[in-house]
Amino acid sequence: MKAHIKLGRILGIEVGLHASWFIIALLITLSLADQFHTVNPQWGNAVIWATAIATGLLFFVTIILHELAHAIVAKMHKLPVRSITLFALGGVAQIEREAGEPSTEFLMGIAGPIMSALIGFICFALAWALGWTPAEIPDTPLVAMLMWLGLINLSLAIFNLIPGFPLDGGRVLRGIIWWLTGDGVRATRIAAYIGQVIAFAFIILGVVRFFMGAGFGGLWMAFIGWFLLEAAGASRSQVEVNERLRGVSAGDLIERECVVVDGHDTIQNFVNKYLLRTGNQCFLVRDGQGIEGIITPLEVLETDRAHWNDTTVEQAMRPLDKLPVAAPETPITEAIEIMEREKVNELPVAREGRIEGFVTRGGVMRLLQTRAALEM
Repeated sequence: MKAHIKLGRILGIEVGLHASWFIIALLITLSLADQFHTVNPQWGNAVIWATAIATGLLFFVTIILHELAHAIVAKMHKLPVRSITLFALGGVAQIEREAGEPSTEFLMGIAGPIMSALIGFICFALAWALGWTPAEIPDTPLVAMLMWLGLINLSLAIFNLIPGFPLDGGRVLRGIIWWLTGDGVRATRIAAYIGQVIAFAFIILGVVRFFMGAGFGGLWMAFIGWFLLEAAGASRSQVEVNERLRGVSAGDLIERECVVVDGHDTIQNFVNKYLLRTGNQCFLVRDGQGIEGIITPLEVLETDRAHWNDTTVEQAMRPLDKLPVAAPETPITEAIEIMEREKVNELPVAREGRIEGFVTRGGVMRLLQTRAALEM
């Protein structure tokens, strides 16, 4: 999930907001303000709204801590973490590779709920130290804030332990099944299937609650179920894709017939002579010294169209020293991860510093289509 707003880095991990975050932030703030107004009207509107906004913002700070717990465990096990993104249903840590063993999957899955539960208990302890008891309504904004943060985080920990993939509980379940069966692929399929069953249950229960008068709460539960259903299905599909690509390396899908273009040519001439006529997506760029980079439609589109006639291919290209490169023996699934990370559709394949060709998303798709057809 791509962040629309970047907030900065924590422990070297980029943290950002998805646009959908603003929806849930608004809903949480409105819900808290309504709750505070109902039970503590004597505070006044200014205090009520300030407390609601502060509680909502601190809640999302705790979600970042929840995701950081996943990320720290991943880093401890040498798994690169790209970013953390807050969105409508919480947050997600973008971990670039799957766990290589069941214990790692289990620990990554359980780390988030443990962090949320710990935050919840700390908030309750601080509220209790300030004189609050569970039998009474908080009478000050600070105590109310701590009580609600404690309640929300404990609820988040419990919700995430539901054994439906890709929730944290589903990942914990996947780790356990993987450990019992010794088969990570089978474990993912089972966990994803259970996740789909749980998602259907959420959707049905949410719809029933809506028609029984639960209103927005029922619709929200159905929406969560729909999200889980989509995510579980995507995870299951990804497993099937990885299974079909098992044993395939970048060298197996290398495309060696790469068209070489003149780096001194203009973008406009390049588009007219090559892109519009051949339909190729990737070209090697040559100058007097040899191959110095590549150019694709992406680089062309990033150049202002008004300057195509006075911008050279060499100026618009991506230099070789700034390109991610795969070795011929690199697993194709790892090559795809590199393309995802670098946001490119083509990846050079090089041996001993010399480019032998490219692997492309199109080539991967053709292989998947062929294998799927032969399996029917």
